[in-house]
Amino acid sequence: MTQQAMLEELEAAAARLAVKVSYESLATSVGTGGLCRVRGEYRVIIDKRTQVGDRVSALAQALAYLPTLTIEGPEPTMKFSPAVRHLIRHYAAMRRAS
Repeated sequence: MTQQAMLEELEAAAARLAVKVSYESLATSVGTGGLCRVRGEYRVIIDKRTQVGDRVSALAQALAYLPTLTIEGPEPTMKFSPAVRHLIRHYAAMRRAS
């Protein structure tokens, strides 16, 4: 699976979870971006200058904080590819371990 395909799948998952994803110019001190809450709604802001692989990582890390089972549960509205599921679970495990 290409990184571009993974990014598109992650963006679609974010949309299903009502998480707005935007690509904006960020200061280098901020990093590549991440999850935040603006006026009670989740957003993922990613530096628009990042490469596709960094966008995939940032978005997967953000989704690892959210209840992705609501879109992948017993009656899912969307199924993750094995690669994307593995990536989200990897970041969720890293978050739990820290």
